[in-house]
Amino acid sequence: MSSKNLPAQMGPIYRIPPYYYLHVLDQNTSVTRLEIGPKKFFKQDNETIVFGPDQMITLAPRHFCVVENPVVKNENGQAQFDKNGQVKLSYGSLDVRLEQDYKEPFPLYPGEVLNQAPKLLKYAGANSALRLKAVLDFDDNGEQRKAGDEWLFEGPGTYTPRKEVSVEEHISATVIGTNQAVKLTAKKELIDRTGQRRVAGESWLVKQVGAYVPLAYEMVVSTENAYVVTDKQALHLRALKTFIDDFGQTRNNGDEWLVTKEQTETHILNVYEQLVAIIDMKTLNSRQYCVILNPFSSDGKNQFGKRKLVVGEKSFFLQPNEKMEKGIQDVFILCGDEGVVVKCIESFQDEIDNVIRVPGEQWVVRGPREYIPPVQVEVLQKRKSIPLDENEGIYVRNLMTGRVRAVIGNPYMLTQDEELWEKELPVGIEEFLRRDSLFEKSTRTSATSSSQTTKRDKSKVVTYRVPQNQAVQVYDYKAKTPRIIFGPDCLLSLITSTNAGLSGSNTHCRRWVSKSSRTPRHGHLISAASQTTKARLQDSLSCLARSPRRMFSSRHCGQ
Repeated sequence: MSSKNLPAQMGPIYRIPPYYYLHVLDQNTSVTRLEIGPKKFFKQDNETIVFGPDQMITLAPRHFCVVENPVVKNENGQAQFDKNGQVKLSYGSLDVRLEQDYKEPFPLYPGEVLNQAPKLLKYAGANSALRLKAVLDFDDNGEQRKAGDEWLFEGPGTYTPRKEVSVEEHISATVIGTNQAVKLTAKKELIDRTGQRRVAGESWLVKQVGAYVPLAYEMVVSTENAYVVTDKQALHLRALKTFIDDFGQTRNNGDEWLVTKEQTETHILNVYEQLVAIIDMKTLNSRQYCVILNPFSSDGKNQFGKRKLVVGEKSFFLQPNEKMEKGIQDVFILCGDEGVVVKCIESFQDEIDNVIRVPGEQWVVRGPREYIPPVQVEVLQKRKSIPLDENEGIYVRNLMTGRVRAVIGNPYMLTQDEELWEKELPVGIEEFLRRDSLFEKSTRTSATSSSQTTKRDKSKVVTYRVPQNQAVQVYDYKAKTPRIIFGPDCLLSLITSTNAGLSGSNTHCRRWVSKSSRTPRHGHLISAASQTTKARLQDSLSCLARSPRRMFSSRHCGQ
């Protein structure tokens, strides 16, 4: 029953129920005293009721309250009064009153203030704790606590409050599973649960499986999961600070290394480790190889600028800063008509030819064989022998001298100093060579001449097949005399001498070889020299088809 539920007081008589109290002010002495029920109180003329009647404070089991400006008590627990009869108070102080100390309801003396109403005591269960903070200096069972100090009250247990301590928060344990760890950071200098001293800002991992309750000055940053390391994958790590890793190896700031299954099946990153990438295994079969740049040395350091040849069958991981020059490459399987042009980039002993190669030297490695170029060699080009019939040929240019020659009749593979040379001809000669003369005789139209053409391979020797009952007149530039070739025959245009700077010019010298006479002569097709002469030759060939004998008595049918 509170004061609001009491019946209205009539006159100077106040009826105070049990467990109620009121404060009376004596206006003569200015002293306020406490009156406790049950009783009938007669108020004098010089007295004033300043508080109450109000119900006494009752503490239930496991409850407490806080009283501000508590009364001063003697050794027997009785309130003390001054010479005027005014109760003595401890101003600015707090008094935590527990149920076991105040089993009976109690009143508040004049000047006392209920700072905190009755409240249930805080309980810390298993795997939890209360973070406490000292607001005053005091002796905690022999341990000196300074204002601002923090510590834990770990459960299970009920916390008994006291005026020098405030409860900051309730902390629950972090459960650490298999292949997990908790990352902690120190808020100030402390000694952790393993007895190791930590400085403010330091981070570390707790890997012990189970529940972990962080200390008052420990802050849980995150829960780290382990990476699974398999036979075909490895972890590429980088050190963020000089430290000793989980395998007892000292890592300097900026170092990079791999963690493979040979070391561990699972790995939790240290606080000073950074995962750069997950590396896949490289596998070479028996017909593959690769060149690795910046290979690792035996002491675990990169040899920058060096190259290393790796030949299959082999499986490996690329170490940090290692790169494949051109990826995984196939071994050169060279047949008898195949070869590769290579160039030396560093002096070495060539075991194939048993010679010493110098930088810049080029040569051809010919088959049949398997060829794996060493790191001192650069492969420029793979070549194959060009098959040639007795009536076929190619123009070959020497890159060192610039001279061009024709190769006819036998298969030929270009050497390291040679390349195919393309022979340029005037447009009129190109059209003349591409036309089928027998077909042209039957059609005699320019439309069919342009539609029945095929593109000429300019690197092949120029040939002209003279049909039967026809003749071709060629002009010898050296002798300055013309001559006539009668069909059936095949003419091959050979190069006697040329210069690289005259490639494509119409002024260089050629040899036209008749396959019937096998006698090379210097000359040029008169029919290809000009459009007028070309027309005369066509008329001559037409006349020859009608009357072959006139060819010997006249150069042109029109004469």
